[in-house]
Amino acid sequence: MPKRNDLEQRALHFVVNTGSKGVLQSELWRELGASSREGSRVAIKLEEKGLIRREKELEGGRWTYRLYPKRMPASIETIVDCPCLMCQDNPKCDPTTAISPKSCEKLTSWIMSLDKEPNRPDS
Repeated sequence: MPKRNDLEQRALHFVVNTGSKGVLQSELWRELGASSREGSRVAIKLEEKGLIRREKELEGGRWTYRLYPKRMPASIETIVDCPCLMCQDNPKCDPTTAISPKSCEKLTSWIMSLDKEPNRPDS
């Protein structure tokens, strides 16, 4: 029987790979080759650690949980549109000077646009 930490790591990896669509808890324990009890315990443990969120869902006439990752792994796509990358003032930009990220309208607009993106796991 695999160690619980191994199961937790495999479970977290699987849930993260499902992205914003999530995965049913029953699919998770089948994927892990675990019993429903083990799968439920692993899901609860990951939720308690703040790594996933569980949402109750009616599936096939039965209540279950859909598991979603709380955070997605970082990738270059997350910053590719950041205005700082091509900004001519970047070398002079500093929070303690007149040219500062605190007062940059382009940066503020970009950050605000991130909050409006659909299918974000934390929204």
